[in-house]
Amino acid sequence: MTVLAGGIGSRFWPASTPERPKQLLPLASDRPLILDTIDRARALVPDDRIRILAGHHLVGPFRSVLGPGSESMFWVEPKARGTAPVLAWAAWKLARIDPDAVMVSLHADHLIQPLERFVETVSTAVRIAARDDLLLCIGVAPDRVEPGYGHIEPGDALVPGGPAEAFRVARFHEKPDPATARRYVDEGFLWNTGIFVWKAGVLLEELRSHTPEIAECLPLLETSDDAFFDAAPVTVIDRAVMERSRKVGTVRALFRWDDVGSWQALGRTRPTDSQGNVLIGNGRVVDGSRCIVYAEGSSSVVILGADDLIVVQSGDTTMVLPRDRAPEMKELLGRTDGV
Repeated sequence: MTVLAGGIGSRFWPASTPERPKQLLPLASDRPLILDTIDRARALVPDDRIRILAGHHLVGPFRSVLGPGSESMFWVEPKARGTAPVLAWAAWKLARIDPDAVMVSLHADHLIQPLERFVETVSTAVRIAARDDLLLCIGVAPDRVEPGYGHIEPGDALVPGGPAEAFRVARFHEKPDPATARRYVDEGFLWNTGIFVWKAGVLLEELRSHTPEIAECLPLLETSDDAFFDAAPVTVIDRAVMERSRKVGTVRALFRWDDVGSWQALGRTRPTDSQGNVLIGNGRVVDGSRCIVYAEGSSSVVILGADDLIVVQSGDTTMVLPRDRAPEMKELLGRTDGV
């Protein structure tokens, strides 16, 4: 069981920073995202089969949340290169132990409910991956039009491996425009959750067949993890392998899922008051609706007579923006003049 935990979550600035990424924030529940994720992993495997993939600078903060005994969970990636190199590295390490080992890859920043349905879905995927030597992704039925998500076009049905439906993947479709996303919903496409299940050895075989830019770097792991990460290109597993391979399937999720991608997501992941406001920390909304307030420490935030605002107070910074502009946070932080 691998947990991808190396991202910084820039869309959750100013609360999320490289030193304290969003995985350490209570965005899906009243606990840090990383703790929710590890509890899901523990429902499937014991601690000695869980590996958190993250940079060295995050090991200390994560351990402070996970507590004693978590030291052995970490595989420290020398350099952030995207999900394709780090999952190739993890598969290589697992295949040295057992090429037929089934590897489950989770993200550390998802909302997933309820736990028992998650276990049923992933268990189905594990059985199919072990039986059919497929690269499987978990797909979820959309509950809204969402152009920001990758979509999966289901193909022929696979022989069931459990209670969840499973299909060959006909095609992946990345981040469509709103009209196309509406059509995908109407046609029964699934969202790509980024949760993957495969045999370690099968992933390595598909890398060698379809992703030479990473496969040619794998021999470097015989002598140095650093050398591999220095040589490997920055790329994601979806484009590098899943969109190229012919051995890809999807299992339809039995659980509710959200990727908690921006402040706007808290309107879906956290409880609201009678006016649709989300209040985390010391916040109050008077004569306003559909606002999201996140206040840390003893700071207090009050909104009077306004709707659809996001107000975040963290450290020395207070940010205010319209709720529908939350997805622009990454672009804001990328501006050369800073914020």
